[in-house]
Amino acid sequence: MILKAVRWLREVGVLGMNCRNTEYIMRFNPRSFFPLVDDKLKTKQLAKAHQIPTPPLYHVIEHHGDIGDLKELVSDHSEFVIKPARGAGGSGIILVSEHSAEGFTKQNGEVILLKDLTYHISDILSGIYSLEGLEDRAFIEALVHPDTAFDAITYLGVPDIRIIAYRGVPVMGMVRLPTRASDGKANLHRGAIGVGIDMGEGTTLKGVHHSRIVTHHPDTNKPVTGIQVPHWENMLLIAARTGEMTGLDYLGVDLVIDRERGPLLLELNARPGLQIQIANQAGLLRRFQLIDNAPPEIFSTPEIRVAWALETFSARAAN
Repeated sequence: MILKAVRWLREVGVLGMNCRNTEYIMRFNPRSFFPLVDDKLKTKQLAKAHQIPTPPLYHVIEHHGDIGDLKELVSDHSEFVIKPARGAGGSGIILVSEHSAEGFTKQNGEVILLKDLTYHISDILSGIYSLEGLEDRAFIEALVHPDTAFDAITYLGVPDIRIIAYRGVPVMGMVRLPTRASDGKANLHRGAIGVGIDMGEGTTLKGVHHSRIVTHHPDTNKPVTGIQVPHWENMLLIAARTGEMTGLDYLGVDLVIDRERGPLLLELNARPGLQIQIANQAGLLRRFQLIDNAPPEIFSTPEIRVAWALETFSARAAN
């Protein structure tokens, strides 16, 4: 059984963690550029300069003395999201769907009092949720209203799309679906589902949940396969532009689809996880090698890189 699994891993060209770290992250992602993606506010500023849409930014809270103004800061916004600038894995993010004199209602229906929300922001500023435990900034941005395409296979929260980009070429994608176990957050390590996407067609494949292959959402019991992902080529084009934008050649590109604004860039990850391979039943390593051996002319523009990826990495082509 073990030998069979090893053989399969080799056949599909699965990228392992050690290879990812030494051959791709260390080689293609200069550490001096990491702050551009590790800090979500810097990513938003960079995206704006390159005309890549992100959720509208309302306010930035940099100092503990500014927290007392929270009620006034959000008075014009019935709904919003609070995030740590340097948070990871969804930690520290609070989605508020409405608020009143009684408190702030989260998307899961839980009500949080003003004093508790200000305490939470104080934790953010103190670095409780930051990557390195250093002092951080909190920011308030617009709440995304997700496209209805994934309504039947989402438990609360906002599904997002992760696309791996290598040397400016979109390589592999998946939809991350919130579940009851993930508390409505689209993070796989919290219990969300990752569902592979056919690169050529933009339709969903099977999913992975706690490292197990699944065909149905555990909460809605609806099939996760065969769903057309809206704005697929547009999102691939955004992913193809992020390398030039950041100077990083190996990225996890996280997007959401707002029902009015369309695709929005949420954040970038210079150390993307590897479970996307399980969701797609395909290996990243083989696809990276195809890119390395591709004709030089495919790298000329983002549009050409996307067209090449659509043809090369579709389910019709060999993985």
